[in-house]
Amino acid sequence: MTPDEDPTADFLESVRTDGETQWRRDRPAGERAPERAERPERWGRTRAAGRAAAQAAPYLQAAALVAWLASGAFDDGSGPGDQG
Repeated sequence: MTPDEDPTADFLESVRTDGETQWRRDRPAGERAPERAERPERWGRTRAAGRAAAQAAPYLQAAALVAWLASGAFDDGSGPGDQG
């Protein structure tokens, strides 16, 4: 390949437009660009479950802490390893 042959530059030149896309030329001055079309959510249930888990996480952590503290408070030292 010679230095003058650049397939990427050739491709970009072939797809380059004259500055503005068609919808911009057709739109009257001052009008806002069209909004993106809404797509159905692919991962709707997964995201909903993730949000629910994230919202519940502090409560689950607090419950685990309380259970851990309670287990230590009621330990009277009479476990199988405490026969010393």
